Amino acid sequence: MKQLVDSFWRAAAYCLHPRVIWLSVLPLLLTGVLAAVLGYFFWESALIAVRAQLDAWSLTGSALGWLESVGAGGLRTLVAPLIVLALAVPALVILSLLVVALMMMPKLVDLVAQRRFAALERRHGEPVWRSVLYSLGATLLAVGALVISMPLWLVPPLVLLLPPLIWGWLSYRVMSFDALAEHATRDERRELMRVHRLPLLGIGIVTGYLGAAPALVWAVSAALLVFAPVLIVVSVWLYTLVFAFSALWFSHYCLAELQALRARSEPVSAVTGPPDAIVIDTVPAVPPALPPV
Repeated sequence: MKQLVDSFWRAAAYCLHPRVIWLSVLPLLLTGVLAAVLGYFFWESALIAVRAQLDAWSLTGSALGWLESVGAGGLRTLVAPLIVLALAVPALVILSLLVVALMMMPKLVDLVAQRRFAALERRHGEPVWRSVLYSLGATLLAVGALVISMPLWLVPPLVLLLPPLIWGWLSYRVMSFDALAEHATRDERRELMRVHRLPLLGIGIVTGYLGAAPALVWAVSAALLVFAPVLIVVSVWLYTLVFAFSALWFSHYCLAELQALRARSEPVSAVTGPPDAIVIDTVPAVPPALPPV
């Protein structure tokens, strides 16, 4: 628990570092341009398609008709934009997470290592391509879990539990792997992720709830839908900043535990030596006899 709290405050302090702020803006450029392009070309067509689908379903048609009968017909025009945003924002968040894993995560790990763990040996346990495949695989699993669990979101308590839990698991798997990929061997990484599974999952869940907070920027007020393209960009930036904080938190915690793991194991092996080592005591050579006088 002490290490969790210490890593939390260190990660929060690092978020004020100019380099971290700049790195949080870089992924925003990609996702912001993509959101603007998609919004320009597909926003109206997406709204038309969603409205047509809603009108085609008898259940939603009855619900929308009931809204008009009670004088809340204005809400009818907000349903389709809300659905489009609910589908677009998670897709942009997933893209942002991949960009963070590929662009920001290595640089943030280097920042933490240079400033706090300069003496920690880099053993290059995992190549870059394996990290990319690992991130893609975990992301696909998380997306599948989100899609499968969507019907359960209609149950009020579960909608507050399932998405942050899935995002937390994804953050735990991806960011723990990337935080240890450069410094730890494969065996060290597997041991740390096994022994510290619950603390790492806890970090992921906390950051998952933090990642859900930016969605309130546009979800709490329907009036903000007028600024939907801007809100998507702002939400993605907030998500990216949360991801940067998450990466720093995982980096501080994982590298500190890696340092502690090596401190517990390596001094013993250094003193005892390899089990098959044979120590041969050398006898100093006898100096030659002095010549007779």
